[in-house]
Amino acid sequence: MSFDALSQFAKHPLPPRLDEAQQETILVVDDSRAQRRLVSAQLGRWGYHVVEAASGEEALEICQADCPDFVVSDWMMPGMSGLELCRRYRALRGDRYGYFILLTSKSEKGEVAEGLDVGADDFLTKPFNAAELRSRIRAGQRILEMERELTEKKRLVTTTLEELRVLYDAIDRDLVEARKLQQSLVPDRHCAFSGADVSMLLKPAGHVGGDLVGVFPVSETEIGIYSLDVSGHGIASALITARLAGQLSGSSPKQNAAIKRGADGALVMRSPAAVCETLNKLILDEIETEHYFTILLGRVNLATGEVTLAQAGHPHPVIQRVDGSIEFLGQGGLPIGLVPGAEFTEFEVTLNPGDRLLLGSDGITECESVSGQMLEDEGLERLLRANRNLSGLKFFEALMWDLSSYAGDQDFADDVSAVLLEYRGL
Repeated sequence: MSFDALSQFAKHPLPPRLDEAQQETILVVDDSRAQRRLVSAQLGRWGYHVVEAASGEEALEICQADCPDFVVSDWMMPGMSGLELCRRYRALRGDRYGYFILLTSKSEKGEVAEGLDVGADDFLTKPFNAAELRSRIRAGQRILEMERELTEKKRLVTTTLEELRVLYDAIDRDLVEARKLQQSLVPDRHCAFSGADVSMLLKPAGHVGGDLVGVFPVSETEIGIYSLDVSGHGIASALITARLAGQLSGSSPKQNAAIKRGADGALVMRSPAAVCETLNKLILDEIETEHYFTILLGRVNLATGEVTLAQAGHPHPVIQRVDGSIEFLGQGGLPIGLVPGAEFTEFEVTLNPGDRLLLGSDGITECESVSGQMLEDEGLERLLRANRNLSGLKFFEALMWDLSSYAGDQDFADDVSAVLLEYRGL
């Protein structure tokens, strides 16, 4: 730097000092003590905290101990050059970015490109004046401010994601336990009665679901079976299924809304249609939820094979006769929990020994292929014919395998549940 340039540098008017809280550290690196002191003095007058180093090696030690906000370094120095200092400075690991300015007499584009390649942010060509240095530092400050804002936002995002991960893990653990509890609502997947076998399938699409299946004994010759599907697939739906499981409990006949005592004091099953009306009132008056549910509720006479069914919005029940023929029953009906005072109808069918009755949720008939085509009743009929020789839980294993193949091994969009009644006769 020439004497005239030094004079202009020293006489440049002072810009406003920085607030103490905003004071930034600048490391000045130059083997010339005079030039180093001149630059340091001017930066100090502007309010920056200045640290000096007489060589690249000394500067690197300072940076390793406490990374400065800015480094203003001469390019040509004995030992470690400013270019090598910049390269090694960038190699230091830290969460703070420093702005590196090289002071040089070089102006060739190739040399400037080399400086940019190793990590220099800006250049000042000697001789320079104070205004030019000040403007370069202020430009660097704007970049550092943006970098710090991004770092802080990244920290906040990282912290938030970690908090969400912890919360998700806690919820996931709770849902795993909730799944166990919901599966416990159907403790026995196969029940043998005098004259019939009942098998059950319950596979939620997520951790918990809104489907529920069940069977409850009423007397030695009478049982009740049901398949229901609460709207939605989340926690609220699962809680409603738990409440409904209590209303149709096989272990507590006194609390079962479908069982009453007859004139002779013996337990008998109420009309399925009347039970649906009771459940409709329960949902609308006591539970007071926006959810509704569909149900197939059946009263089975094990001695005669007579089955009385009420269908409230649930998919059609299916009979597969002993000769392999298939019949879809019912007219649909209203779901439960939509219309106050709704009336429900019922119908009867007689099973012969060797016949079987399937009550399934819409997770079966509405299972979609990769192309988006639903299985529907026709597809269910194909699967029943294909698995005609399988019974009980083996039938359900084959059914799930076939549904998975139909869906292209993609996850099921809805819960899959079913009850299979295989009638043997007394």
